[in-house]
Amino acid sequence: MARGKIQIKRIENTTNRQVTYSKRRSGLFKKANELTILCDAKVSILMLSSTGKLHEFISPSTTTKQLFDQYQRISGVDLWSSHYERMQENLVKLKEVNRSLRRQIRQRIMGECLDELSFKELLNIEQEMEGAVKVIRERKYKVLSNQIDTCNKRFKQAEQIYKNRLTEFDAREEDPHYGLVDNGGDYDLIGYSSEVPRIFALRLQPNCPNLHSATAGSDLTTYPLLE
Repeated sequence: MARGKIQIKRIENTTNRQVTYSKRRSGLFKKANELTILCDAKVSILMLSSTGKLHEFISPSTTTKQLFDQYQRISGVDLWSSHYERMQENLVKLKEVNRSLRRQIRQRIMGECLDELSFKELLNIEQEMEGAVKVIRERKYKVLSNQIDTCNKRFKQAEQIYKNRLTEFDAREEDPHYGLVDNGGDYDLIGYSSEVPRIFALRLQPNCPNLHSATAGSDLTTYPLLE
Protein backbone atom coordinates (compact mmCIF):
# COMPACT_ATOMS: atom_id res chain seq x y z
CA MET A 1 0.00 0.00 0.00
CA ALA A 2 1.47 3.29 -1.11
CA ARG A 3 2.06 5.92 1.56
CA GLY A 4 0.28 9.20 1.04
CA LYS A 5 2.11 12.45 0.54
CA ILE A 6 2.69 14.63 3.56
CA GLN A 7 2.07 18.31 3.16
CA ILE A 8 5.26 20.20 3.99
CA LYS A 9 4.30 22.86 6.50
CA ARG A 10 4.98 23.71 10.08
CA ILE A 11 3.56 21.21 12.55
CA GLU A 12 1.46 23.16 15.01
CA ASN A 13 1.27 20.52 17.75
CA THR A 14 4.37 20.88 19.92
CA THR A 15 4.62 17.20 20.85
CA ASN A 16 4.18 16.00 17.27
CA ARG A 17 6.69 18.57 16.05
CA GLN A 18 9.32 17.40 18.56
CA VAL A 19 8.73 13.71 17.71
CA THR A 20 9.02 14.41 13.99
CA TYR A 21 12.22 16.39 14.55
CA SER A 22 13.76 13.55 16.53
CA LYS A 23 12.88 10.93 13.91
CA ARG A 24 14.03 13.04 10.94
CA ARG A 25 17.25 13.98 12.74
CA SER A 26 18.08 10.34 13.42
CA GLY A 27 17.39 9.44 9.79
CA LEU A 28 19.48 12.36 8.51
CA PHE A 29 22.44 11.44 10.72
CA LYS A 30 22.16 7.83 9.59
CA LYS A 31 22.29 8.86 5.92
CA ALA A 32 25.26 11.17 6.62
CA ASN A 33 27.13 8.31 8.29
CA GLU A 34 26.41 6.00 5.35
CA LEU A 35 27.61 8.70 2.95
CA THR A 36 30.83 9.09 4.95
CA ILE A 37 31.54 5.35 4.88
CA LEU A 38 30.50 4.60 1.29
CA CYS A 39 32.01 7.65 -0.38
CA ASP A 40 34.85 8.55 1.99
CA ALA A 41 33.30 12.00 2.30
CA LYS A 42 33.64 14.49 5.15
CA VAL A 43 30.24 15.47 6.43
CA SER A 44 29.33 17.87 9.20
CA ILE A 45 25.77 18.69 10.25
CA LEU A 46 24.74 21.24 12.89
CA MET A 47 21.11 21.32 13.99
CA LEU A 48 19.26 23.50 16.49
CA SER A 49 15.83 22.37 17.61
CA SER A 50 12.95 24.72 18.37
CA THR A 51 13.76 24.26 22.06
CA GLY A 52 17.32 25.51 21.54
CA LYS A 53 19.09 22.15 21.81
CA LEU A 54 22.17 21.63 19.65
CA HIS A 55 22.69 18.37 17.74
CA GLU A 56 25.80 17.73 15.69
CA PHE A 57 27.09 15.08 13.37
CA ILE A 58 30.70 15.05 12.27
CA SER A 59 32.56 12.48 10.19
CA PRO A 60 34.90 10.22 12.17
CA SER A 61 38.51 11.45 12.65
CA THR A 62 37.36 14.97 11.67
CA THR A 63 36.54 18.09 13.68
CA THR A 64 34.13 20.88 12.85
CA LYS A 65 36.96 23.42 12.86
CA GLN A 66 38.92 21.39 10.30
CA LEU A 67 35.92 21.32 8.00
CA PHE A 68 35.38 25.07 8.42
CA ASP A 69 39.04 25.78 7.73
CA GLN A 70 38.91 23.62 4.61
CA TYR A 71 35.71 25.34 3.53
CA GLN A 72 37.42 28.74 3.91
CA ARG A 73 40.36 27.66 1.78
CA ILE A 74 38.14 26.25 -0.96
CA SER A 75 35.46 28.96 -1.02
CA GLY A 76 37.72 31.89 -0.20
CA VAL A 77 35.32 33.08 2.49
CA ASP A 78 36.77 34.13 5.85
CA LEU A 79 34.43 32.80 8.51
CA TRP A 80 36.51 33.87 11.50
CA SER A 81 37.47 37.47 10.78
CA SER A 82 34.04 38.98 11.40
CA HIS A 83 33.59 36.85 14.50
CA TYR A 84 37.04 37.82 15.77
CA GLU A 85 36.30 41.51 15.22
CA ARG A 86 33.06 41.25 17.20
CA MET A 87 34.91 39.51 20.00
CA GLN A 88 37.54 42.29 20.05
CA GLU A 89 34.87 44.98 20.21
CA ASN A 90 33.14 43.18 23.07
CA LEU A 91 36.49 42.81 24.87
CA VAL A 92 37.15 46.56 24.62
CA LYS A 93 33.72 47.33 26.09
CA LEU A 94 34.24 44.89 28.96
CA LYS A 95 37.64 46.41 29.76
CA GLU A 96 36.13 49.87 29.89
CA VAL A 97 33.36 48.69 32.21
CA ASN A 98 35.97 47.04 34.42
CA ARG A 99 38.05 50.25 34.63
CA SER A 100 34.94 52.27 35.47
CA LEU A 101 33.93 49.89 38.26
CA ARG A 102 37.43 49.87 39.73
CA ARG A 103 37.50 53.68 39.68
CA GLN A 104 34.15 53.85 41.47
CA ILE A 105 35.37 51.40 44.11
CA ARG A 106 38.47 53.49 44.78
CA GLN A 107 36.39 56.66 44.99
CA ARG A 108 33.78 55.28 47.39
CA ILE A 109 35.91 53.03 49.58
CA MET A 110 39.43 54.46 49.48
CA GLY A 111 38.57 58.11 48.77
CA GLU A 112 40.93 58.14 45.79
CA CYS A 113 40.65 59.45 42.23
CA LEU A 114 38.54 62.44 43.33
CA ASP A 115 40.64 65.25 41.80
CA GLU A 116 39.22 64.76 38.34
CA LEU A 117 35.59 64.96 39.52
CA SER A 118 33.41 68.05 39.35
CA PHE A 119 31.44 69.50 42.24
CA LYS A 120 28.22 67.87 41.01
CA GLU A 121 29.87 64.47 40.73
CA LEU A 122 31.34 64.82 44.23
CA LEU A 123 27.90 65.78 45.53
CA ASN A 124 26.34 62.71 43.91
CA ILE A 125 28.97 60.46 45.47
CA GLU A 126 28.38 62.05 48.87
CA GLN A 127 24.62 61.46 48.61
CA GLU A 128 25.18 57.87 47.54
CA MET A 129 27.52 57.27 50.48
CA GLU A 130 25.06 58.82 52.95
CA GLY A 131 22.29 56.63 51.57
CA ALA A 132 24.51 53.55 51.85
CA VAL A 133 25.45 54.42 55.44
CA LYS A 134 21.76 54.84 56.31
CA VAL A 135 20.90 51.42 54.89
CA ILE A 136 23.84 49.82 56.71
CA ARG A 137 22.89 51.49 60.00
CA GLU A 138 19.26 50.34 59.71
CA ARG A 139 20.43 46.82 59.01
CA LYS A 140 22.80 46.97 62.00
CA TYR A 141 19.99 48.08 64.34
CA LYS A 142 17.74 45.33 63.04
CA VAL A 143 20.40 42.67 63.65
CA LEU A 144 21.03 44.10 67.13
CA SER A 145 17.30 44.10 67.90
CA ASN A 146 17.01 40.47 66.82
CA GLN A 147 19.93 39.54 69.07
CA ILE A 148 18.33 41.35 72.04
CA ASP A 149 15.01 39.57 71.43
CA THR A 150 16.81 36.24 71.32
CA CYS A 151 18.63 37.00 74.58
CA ASN A 152 15.37 38.02 76.26
CA LYS A 153 13.69 34.80 75.18
CA ARG A 154 16.60 32.74 76.50
CA PHE A 155 16.53 34.71 79.79
CA LYS A 156 12.81 34.07 80.23
CA GLN A 157 13.33 30.38 79.52
CA ALA A 158 16.16 30.22 82.06
CA GLU A 159 14.02 32.12 84.61
CA GLN A 160 11.14 29.69 84.14
CA ILE A 161 13.50 26.72 84.52
CA TYR A 162 14.86 28.29 87.74
CA LYS A 163 11.32 28.72 89.13
CA ASN A 164 10.46 25.13 88.29
CA ARG A 165 13.63 23.86 89.98
CA LEU A 166 12.93 26.03 93.04
CA THR A 167 9.39 24.64 93.30
CA GLU A 168 10.71 21.09 93.04
CA PHE A 169 13.31 21.83 95.74
CA ASP A 170 10.68 23.25 98.13
CA ALA A 171 8.50 20.21 97.55
CA ARG A 172 11.36 17.83 98.36
CA GLU A 173 11.98 19.51 101.75
CA GLU A 174 8.76 17.93 103.04
CA ASP A 175 9.70 14.25 103.28
CA PRO A 176 6.51 12.20 102.79
CA HIS A 177 8.05 9.29 104.73
CA TYR A 178 7.88 11.22 108.03
CA GLY A 179 4.91 12.64 109.95
CA LEU A 180 3.50 13.39 113.41
CA VAL A 181 0.91 11.25 115.14
CA ASP A 182 -2.47 12.68 114.26
CA ASN A 183 -5.13 12.59 117.00
CA GLY A 184 -8.38 13.51 115.39
CA GLY A 185 -6.85 16.07 113.09
CA ASP A 186 -4.76 17.93 115.71
CA TYR A 187 -1.23 16.98 116.61
CA ASP A 188 -1.15 15.70 120.20
CA LEU A 189 1.64 15.55 122.74
CA ILE A 190 1.92 11.88 123.60
CA GLY A 191 5.00 11.50 125.88
CA TYR A 192 7.46 13.12 128.26
CA SER A 193 10.97 12.10 129.32
CA SER A 194 12.97 13.37 132.33
CA GLU A 195 10.56 16.25 132.83
CA VAL A 196 11.46 17.50 129.35
CA PRO A 197 8.45 17.68 127.07
CA ARG A 198 8.96 15.52 124.00
CA ILE A 199 6.77 14.51 121.10
CA PHE A 200 6.97 11.23 119.21
CA ALA A 201 7.44 11.06 115.45
CA LEU A 202 6.90 7.85 113.55
CA ARG A 203 8.46 6.81 110.24
CA LEU A 204 5.58 5.59 108.12
CA GLN A 205 6.26 2.19 106.57
CA PRO A 206 4.09 1.13 103.62
CA ASN A 207 4.30 -2.52 104.74
CA CYS A 208 3.33 -1.73 108.37
CA PRO A 209 -0.24 -0.46 108.32
CA ASN A 210 -0.81 -1.06 112.07
CA LEU A 211 1.20 1.65 113.82
CA HIS A 212 -0.23 0.79 117.27
CA SER A 213 1.59 -2.57 117.26
CA ALA A 214 5.01 -0.91 116.88
CA THR A 215 7.53 -2.22 119.43
CA ALA A 216 10.78 -0.88 120.78
CA GLY A 217 12.51 -2.00 117.59
CA SER A 218 10.28 0.10 115.33
CA ASP A 219 11.21 3.43 113.77
CA LEU A 220 10.09 5.46 116.77
CA THR A 221 11.97 8.71 117.31
CA THR A 222 11.50 11.43 119.91
CA TYR A 223 12.20 15.11 119.42
CA PRO A 224 12.34 17.87 122.06
CA LEU A 225 9.22 19.97 122.15
CA LEU A 226 9.90 23.64 121.75
CA GLU A 227 8.92 25.84 124.69
